[in-house]
Amino acid sequence: MSELSYLSHARYGKDKVRVLRVVRDGAWHNIVEYNVTALVEGDIDVSYTKADNSVVVATDSIKNITYYIAKTSPHVLVPERFALHLGTHLVSKYAHLKKAFITVEQLRWQRIPISQGPGQTPKEHSHAFYRDGDEKRTVEVEVDASAGKDKLVARVTSGLKDLLVIKTTGSAFESFFRDEYTTLVEVNDRIFSTSIDLTYTFAPISIPKPADGEGKVFEAPFAGDAAKGTPWDGDALAAALRNITLEVFALDESASVQATLYKMGQRIIAENQHITTVTYSLPNKHYVPVDMKYIGVDNTTPKNAEVFLPLAHPSGLITATVSRK
Repeated sequence: MSELSYLSHARYGKDKVRVLRVVRDGAWHNIVEYNVTALVEGDIDVSYTKADNSVVVATDSIKNITYYIAKTSPHVLVPERFALHLGTHLVSKYAHLKKAFITVEQLRWQRIPISQGPGQTPKEHSHAFYRDGDEKRTVEVEVDASAGKDKLVARVTSGLKDLLVIKTTGSAFESFFRDEYTTLVEVNDRIFSTSIDLTYTFAPISIPKPADGEGKVFEAPFAGDAAKGTPWDGDALAAALRNITLEVFALDESASVQATLYKMGQRIIAENQHITTVTYSLPNKHYVPVDMKYIGVDNTTPKNAEVFLPLAHPSGLITATVSRK
C-alpha cells in the first residue's frame, strides 16, 4: 500500500475549547467569552504513518495550554493578541512543531446600564453584563516558525459574523437579466435585510522571538499610535470596521446587494492601509409583502407595503472579496 500513497498533509489539535475569562481591576470587572480552536503542524508524520505517538502533543495538553494562556496572558481581553500569544507559545515551546493555527470566536457581552435618575446618563455596571444578540467577533491566526524559531511570521484575519441588519427603504433591484426562467418582479423600493459576515486580512507581520524562549511571556511589539490599524490595534479597529459596515449599509441607496457590498469593501481598504483583503458574505433575509387584494387592500405596491411575511428559505447568498491593488 505504501507504494500507492503517501501522507501529503497533516494537522491536528483541539476544537471547541470554551473559555470565559474574568479580569478584575478592583471592583471593575471585564469579561470575554471565547470559543477557541488550536491546531498544529510540524514533524508529526510518523504519528500517522508509523503509529509513533512520541511526536504527539496530546490534544488534551493543547486544551490545557489554551486555558493556561487565558489565565496568564496580559492580552486575553483582545482576541487577536490572545491568539497570537497562544500560537507563539505552541510553536516556540515544541521544537518539532512548525505552525500553529488559532481560531477565536468571541461572544458579545455588554455591560448592563443602570439608571441614574431622570435626565441623567445611565451608568455602566461594574460587573453585570447581558448577551447582546447573536453577533460574534472572529479571529484566525497562523503563526509560522518554518524559517526558524527566531523568525516567526504571523498571518491574521479578523472579522465578525451574524450581524443582523434591516432597512425598510433605500434599496431596489431592477434591470437584472431576464429569460424564460425569470419570475422575479423588478422593484424600485424594498426591504433590505441580511446577516453580515465580514473578514479582513492583514499583511503578514513579524513576531519577535519570545524572551523566555517558550512564548509563555509575550510582548506586543507595537502599542499606541504605532499599533493603529494593525492586528495589534484589536478592539479599536474592530469597532471602526463594524461602524463602516453599518454606515454604508444604512446610507447607500442600494441598487443591489452586490453594489452595496462592494462599497463596504472599498471604504475599508481605502481607510485602512494595513488591510489587504476584505470579504463579505451577505445572505438575503427576504420579507415579502402580504397580498391583501382579496379584501380590497393594497399592500403590494412599494409605497403601500407595510405588512410583510419573513421567509427563511430559500435565500440569495451574495459574496465577494475586495483586494488592495
